[in-house]
Amino acid sequence: MTDRDIYLPVAAQPSVSTLVGLSQLAEVEGYERVWLPETWGRDAVTTLTSIASGTDRVGVGTSLLNVYSRSPALIGQTAATLQEASDGRLRVGVGPSGPRVIEGWHGASFERPLRRTRETIDIVKRVLSGDSVEYDGDVFELSGYRLRSEPPDPAPPIDAGGLGPKAVELAGRFADGWHALLCTAEGMEDRLADFDRGAELGDRDRAGQRVTFSVPCCALEDRERARDLSRQHLAFYVGGMGTYYRDALARQGYEETATEVFEQWNGGDRETAIAAVGDDLLDALAVAGTPEECRDRIGRFEGIDGVDALNVSFPRGAERADIEATMDTLAP
Repeated sequence: MTDRDIYLPVAAQPSVSTLVGLSQLAEVEGYERVWLPETWGRDAVTTLTSIASGTDRVGVGTSLLNVYSRSPALIGQTAATLQEASDGRLRVGVGPSGPRVIEGWHGASFERPLRRTRETIDIVKRVLSGDSVEYDGDVFELSGYRLRSEPPDPAPPIDAGGLGPKAVELAGRFADGWHALLCTAEGMEDRLADFDRGAELGDRDRAGQRVTFSVPCCALEDRERARDLSRQHLAFYVGGMGTYYRDALARQGYEETATEVFEQWNGGDRETAIAAVGDDLLDALAVAGTPEECRDRIGRFEGIDGVDALNVSFPRGAERADIEATMDTLAP
């Protein structure tokens, strides 16, 4: 059975207490886990600590911590602390993000993202074991680092994000799970084959790994508002977040549309970029419309063989009332 999770709003909310409140609502409504991105809003660690303190049962997770702005040892130390603070409810997601974020926002060089992600996962797992870390990699060399607190028992699982075939294969080979987004149902099936191949290469127990699929959702009585918000959200990611999402969409058979959205957005014509996300593409990537429509359409994504959790996410422009209405409609 596929779990339903919540991907907390990527856009900055009025306060930390807003995010805690949404997490409490998710707990009451039976969602399995709340995931928090770390982009230009509040940092994930402080916020998840508050969420863990304000909830009792719902799982918490990072989706994703990038592997450039924190060292692997610090990510391991942070994971151990958050696992303690949440009474064992943590799942950690890491990934390289993209040049727009890493170079533009963090001032770091976006070099060797796949290798850096792999080595980060290796080191974080060693830190969480409680043993002294001796590591001689291509990107990182560590010697003598060890937790001075008791290692978490159990250690939190470490997932990886990625959209390209090699990145997804890496997640299957080295991580405990994979986080996917901006995939059509057909595109998701292709990437799941990459993940399964990675699990086989890494001699991993595929049944013990977890695939979490984030799908933009907006279920409102005002159908056009729900669809307009979702269309704007998709255009922003394809057009405004560098080439990462554009290329992912092109790989799934939408190269012409992805190119048009990207060029119009970056040329300053946001309205034309948004309009280029037609109804067929909108419905291929998102669940948007009336509550009745959304309850019916979410099954198309949830029923994909190999997906363990469907992550209900929200358009960037959604207001608190839109988010809560969508959570209510799609509550498990």
